[in-house]
Amino acid sequence: MPVVTRDIIKKVYKKRKLEAHKYQFGVVLVIGGSKLYHGSPLFNAMGAYRAGADLVITLSPERAANLMASYSPDLITYPLSGDYLEERHLKVLEKFSEKADAIVIGGGLGCEKKTREAVRKFLKVTEKPVVVDADALHAIRPSDVKANFVLKPHSAEFRALSGLKPIKKNVEKFAKKHKCVILLSHSKDIITNGKETLENWTGNPYMTVGGTGDILAGICASLLAQGTSPMDAACAAAYINGMAGDLAAKVKKQALTASDVLNYIEKVF
Repeated sequence: MPVVTRDIIKKVYKKRKLEAHKYQFGVVLVIGGSKLYHGSPLFNAMGAYRAGADLVITLSPERAANLMASYSPDLITYPLSGDYLEERHLKVLEKFSEKADAIVIGGGLGCEKKTREAVRKFLKVTEKPVVVDADALHAIRPSDVKANFVLKPHSAEFRALSGLKPIKKNVEKFAKKHKCVILLSHSKDIITNGKETLENWTGNPYMTVGGTGDILAGICASLLAQGTSPMDAACAAAYINGMAGDLAAKVKKQALTASDVLNYIEKVF
């Protein structure tokens, strides 16, 4: 099977012209978080910035949004009233999505029934490219998947969504049927659109720590916002995130955290 190489970075990143201007490199909307979790959308957002997006806006329940705002002045956070995403927030989500070039949804949302329904209804109406990750994968059904979706499941999430064993031929079958891209996180990631399939070999066992997958989703959304095709965005994101983890792991070993991976993205470039 073909393997993603560092050439993917040269393919998706072109030299910026001197006359480059704000918004030319994309606006990413992050939808995630809950009363308990604020780290997931934070890593989504910072991963998107580190991958080159011009602007990242995060919509999260109040506690998560406020904690993220205190983390860095780079982050723009909009607090949604309450502890969880609900259908009453849909108008706000739709309003902000109009300004976005790509969306990442799912990190830290939780699996409350009202949250799952809100996710499904939002994804049904949005026409923007979306990275569907984490709890959002538990909210949707196969019939909800659109051609401009990048699904980022691990093995258990793929099995829960598709009802299929998470092996290459089944991942390809699902992607082809629903005309989407799947980035299956594994020891060797599988990236496929049903017609073309590649493996990514960057990454290591120290990256089992929470948050590294959220960075990956953010990188992917950033590339989508910059106009990269879903397949190339998924391949490049997997390579960059895994290589940053490899560089960090050489130093950190068992002490590695998602923040370390984030801080090594610049070394990949």
